[in-house]
Amino acid sequence: MADYKIKDIKLAEQGKLQLEWAEMHMPVLMIIKKELQASKPLNGIKVAMMLHITKETGVLVRVIKAAGADIALVAGNPLSTQDDIAAALAAEGIKVYAWKGQDGDAYYENMRTALKLKPDLIMDDGADMHAMVHQDYPDLKIIGGTEETTTGIVRLKAMEEEKILRYPIMAVNNAYTKYLFDNRYGTGQSGLDGVIRATNIMVSGKVGVVAGYGWVGRGIAMRMHGHGARVIVTEVNPFKALEATMDGFEVKPMAEAAKEGDIFVTATGDINVITYEHMQKMKDGAILANVGHFDVEVDVKGLKKKVKPGRELRNQLNEYTLPGGKRIYVLSDGRLVNLGAAEGHPSEVMDMSFANQALGAVHIIKNHGKLAPGVHEIPPETDERIARSKLHAMGITIDELTKEQKQYMSQWRYGT
Repeated sequence: MADYKIKDIKLAEQGKLQLEWAEMHMPVLMIIKKELQASKPLNGIKVAMMLHITKETGVLVRVIKAAGADIALVAGNPLSTQDDIAAALAAEGIKVYAWKGQDGDAYYENMRTALKLKPDLIMDDGADMHAMVHQDYPDLKIIGGTEETTTGIVRLKAMEEEKILRYPIMAVNNAYTKYLFDNRYGTGQSGLDGVIRATNIMVSGKVGVVAGYGWVGRGIAMRMHGHGARVIVTEVNPFKALEATMDGFEVKPMAEAAKEGDIFVTATGDINVITYEHMQKMKDGAILANVGHFDVEVDVKGLKKKVKPGRELRNQLNEYTLPGGKRIYVLSDGRLVNLGAAEGHPSEVMDMSFANQALGAVHIIKNHGKLAPGVHEIPPETDERIARSKLHAMGITIDELTKEQKQYMSQWRYGT
């Protein structure tokens, strides 16, 4: 195997400074790194990691390496790699195969290169590598894996339902200290950051349309509202639609919202949420972005079939002119705008997400042979430990139940 395949190893020094900055803001992961460096629970374990190669991921990679693992790292999205981070990790001996803007062929070829490591453990974001292993590598003996995001968990659950999942996988996304914070506050901030960096528009006074009101959609809607936008939510789930209404947002079908919106952000995990037919109803100058894991929520392929190739007016900002002269602006080609046009989530929130990744990986290895193939939850005590560690790092203390209160909460006899 080649040691690495990246854009430019000369970017390593710049990347190391970024990693230093991230480590300063990831105290929980630094505590875990110190523990794992001493115990080496992954000594001799080969790990294939398919994650967004940001400075925060770089900190996680260093933690997994400190635990004793041999690592091959590839990008979880063609646009999400920060080339200076890839260079810094390559300079530290990590097998990195990724660069920003790689095409689809390179994306899958790099994945295959990483799997030549014959990994024992797979750490994934979106389940592309898990899927490839099950489709193309039946002879690989995988002990287990982790999965970072909602879309990946949905895919793995489908594999589990079909009874084809060959090994246990820790559902990192389902931990409280992941989805309540990463999905909501992390994507809320980084998603809107991507929109603003790509366009430099004023959000205040605009009409924002958020497709999907899961934890990610909640975060985007919250941040748009905080910037002064009037927010419309589109949903298919009646409970989430009702929740969005109770949170003070307008709820409408996309066919109606399309006529009003200035900024559209999809966050559903599903396909063709915004179609060419929707685009035809939009205002001249409407901006379309996506924060769902894959580039299928905004039908960019359908758009490209209908109109001439778009002009790139700014980095990650493409203009398409519809028949009649109406202009539509697509950010990051419909891929993750928070990683394509910005830097991804802040280090402080990824501190908790990647603490779950690190401890989930260790849990898989320590319980080799005990966990059945399937999707497993992060142990509650691990989740709580991460939350308490984060509070401690933030200088926040909370109350403890007294003996009397614990007894009261564990009985049924006392009432009014």
